[in-house]
Amino acid sequence: MNYVAPRWLPGGHLQTIWPALWSRRVLSGPRPAYRRERWDTPDGDFVDVDFLQDGGDSDDAAARPLLVVFHGLEGSSRSHYCEAFAGLARERGWACAIPHFRGCSGEINRAPRAYHSGDHAEIGWMLQRLRAAHGPHAGPLMAVGVSLGGNALLRWAAEVGEDAARSADAVAAVCAPIDLAAGGRAIGRGFNRLVYTRMFMHTLVPKALDKLAQHPGLFDRQALLAARDLYDFDNAFTAPVHGFRNTEDYWQRASAKPLLHRIRVPALVVNARNDPFVPAASLPGQHDVGGGFVTLWQPRHGGHVGFARGRPPGHVRAMPEAVGDWLAAHAGAPHTGAQSAHG
Repeated sequence: MNYVAPRWLPGGHLQTIWPALWSRRVLSGPRPAYRRERWDTPDGDFVDVDFLQDGGDSDDAAARPLLVVFHGLEGSSRSHYCEAFAGLARERGWACAIPHFRGCSGEINRAPRAYHSGDHAEIGWMLQRLRAAHGPHAGPLMAVGVSLGGNALLRWAAEVGEDAARSADAVAAVCAPIDLAAGGRAIGRGFNRLVYTRMFMHTLVPKALDKLAQHPGLFDRQALLAARDLYDFDNAFTAPVHGFRNTEDYWQRASAKPLLHRIRVPALVVNARNDPFVPAASLPGQHDVGGGFVTLWQPRHGGHVGFARGRPPGHVRAMPEAVGDWLAAHAGAPHTGAQSAHG
């Protein structure tokens, strides 16, 4: 990906914050419209999956390529990057599905658990169900994960190896913190701590307290209330609720970077080198991937899931279009709709 940020948007922080709040998400037409399905999970819980109405539920949807988008921490189908990918799918005539991790669709889930960066079993179950629903003779299935969703997607691909091809023809991870310890340390310092950590904690802590009200005794309430950053939150909630010893154990076991060499499906890993959440020194090199299945794109600019282009306020389609082109080429997906302009 040969991305250069516009002159009016300098630096990793501006390239992260401005696109999320003000840049255009689609280049033509209205915001994507979704049709929601609720799926019962094997453990008696539920997840909500949003399907693009503009192509995702038509009579010939099974013959179309299917783009599956996994959102990031506290994201949803209305996150700027999800709407940008859905808009791309609409313009290209692809079906699109956006599964929500548990508790992220606007309603608290039932089970004594939430979601986490290494939730590869959940990713695998969702992809298997989407592949089965799409049909054995349908178009290719392409999956993209953003930030947390990207790490979980790569973690799944590495975990299942050659079996990944049964569920997905090609995958991509965008701005994924695949070294969770490095990312966790970065977001807990300086400006990151003041802005991004505070933003995440504003929703994570109340949701965790709601979960404790559902399941009394699930974790230590006082430890959660004392948490001031994601390290503390993972120590108080994420780790004990999801079977990890502590934050260090969670970050180590959930990180995808050490397992990239085990991936056996075409995989794209995109990381801007000025991402405030993901230090450039922690990014993988060719020696980490091996096998010939993983492609690394590491442009100098872009921030965290920003990649804005055009005149102010700009648009966020540069990254989805580049990633979509790569996925289509490696999955054999035709451009059955109108091709959008990069602008």
